[in-house]
Amino acid sequence: MADSNFIDYVKILCRSGKGGAGSRHFYRAKYIPKGGPDGGDGGRGGHIILRGNKNMWTLLPLKYQRHVFAGNGQSGTGNRSSGKDGEDKIIEVPCGTVVFDSETGDFLCEVTQDGEEIKLLRGGRGGLGNWHFKSSTNRTPRYAQPGEPAIEKSVILELKLLADVGLVGFPNAGKSTLLSAISAARPKIADYPFTTMEPQLGIVSYRDNRSFVMADIPGIIEGASEGKGLGLRFLRHIERNAVLLFMVPADANDIRNEYEILLNELARFNPELMDKQRVLAISKSDQLDEELMAEIEKELPDDLPHVFISAVSGMGLTALKDILWRAITDEANRAEPMTITHRRLDGHHRVREEDEFIFENAPAPEPDEDMLDDEEWDDEWDDNWEDYDSEEPQS
Repeated sequence: MADSNFIDYVKILCRSGKGGAGSRHFYRAKYIPKGGPDGGDGGRGGHIILRGNKNMWTLLPLKYQRHVFAGNGQSGTGNRSSGKDGEDKIIEVPCGTVVFDSETGDFLCEVTQDGEEIKLLRGGRGGLGNWHFKSSTNRTPRYAQPGEPAIEKSVILELKLLADVGLVGFPNAGKSTLLSAISAARPKIADYPFTTMEPQLGIVSYRDNRSFVMADIPGIIEGASEGKGLGLRFLRHIERNAVLLFMVPADANDIRNEYEILLNELARFNPELMDKQRVLAISKSDQLDEELMAEIEKELPDDLPHVFISAVSGMGLTALKDILWRAITDEANRAEPMTITHRRLDGHHRVREEDEFIFENAPAPEPDEDMLDDEEWDDEWDDNWEDYDSEEPQS
């Protein structure tokens, strides 16, 4: 994975901009010795915004941009002039990106549509200038609000591929061979385990110029939920799939037992995967006769659609496409977009080298001259924002 451009898990440090301080300026002009307060408001700090981009397929750019900092708002000036807002920082991510808090592992948000924008961290509001606080009993307010501080958070971005069908199977079950046979994808194929080291996508052509997307992930083994093998790390890529295609080779010792082992590993990874429609394909079946197929069918679950296939000879591939298309277009999948309850990012679902990444020293924002200390800031903010919490200043 170190030499691959496909990056689906990355840890970054984000910081929104702090709000600018309000001005404590008083109007001064010839023949107007007591012009009164005219301090302007501070500008708001920049936001950290996520934007979906359908032309991206990897989180590789963020691998080399670990710090994402928005601009700070400028302080207000005299003549009721507001300070400039801080520059927003937009992070382009592939569709299907999920964001977690790196400290707690809690789910924060997800981006699934092209052009969709989500405000990850909100910029600090600018402080109100002293002209907001003038009154009949307080004609010369010599104070103004400070701006809200910046928000800093380290987050983990996790990419989950968007596909209709997800392939699930042990190593060397024939998943990559099937994908290459029914789509234009060209995954690596060899006669040793874990040939597939990263997910692969292929567009499968169907009747009447229709098509669907199939995702192949590295093979999983028994005990994957405990950290064995590679597949557990990539199971996130089938969480969005409408249909799961289980592949078990015909020469397996016990086809039903292998299917149940795979099903158990998926349940341990995310129990919601059990609600997805499932299809079983018995691969490498070109050497089976009808009698052997009939014997194998007796051992399979009655409620599980199955088909005998051979990606090399083309046996059963048309029937497999028909079954998959019926499952994809089932009313349960067409009624409304599938909602996902994202599992918490615990130790089994993390990538160790990313979690242990240490950020370089990132200097904190320098305090404004008009900033109060923490205790004074809290008092001023609570007292003064209550009546002025709006976008437009009130006169």
